Amino acid sequence: MPKRYTFFIHMKATKHWLSLSIEERGTFFQEVIREIFERYPNVRSRLYDINSFPTKCSDIAVHETENIDDFHSLREDIRKTKIFTVPYFEIVDIIPTVEEGFLESQFDKKKKLYYKYY
Repeated sequence: MPKRYTFFIHMKATKHWLSLSIEERGTFFQEVIREIFERYPNVRSRLYDINSFPTKCSDIAVHETENIDDFHSLREDIRKTKIFTVPYFEIVDIIPTVEEGFLESQFDKKKKLYYKYY
């Protein structure tokens, strides 16, 4: 079974992003970011706005994929946009994960056994 990777990218909006009107933000997203997301159908991307909660970041991007190369290419394409060249956002943290990665270390491939903790 292929591994599923999930990346939680914590970002903070800069004054450059916040100075754009809602219409300008929407246009940028539709014309630039959505087009990049559509180039990589093997990467499921979701964006979360959390600035109404007290935290270190204002937004979180979540990317899920079984193809790490597609994820890398998607992030490289985004890195070349105004998101990071102006910058509209700063990266606060990136948390890479492997879905159910703990199972691999508990799974004896020869005996096909799953070891449970009690």
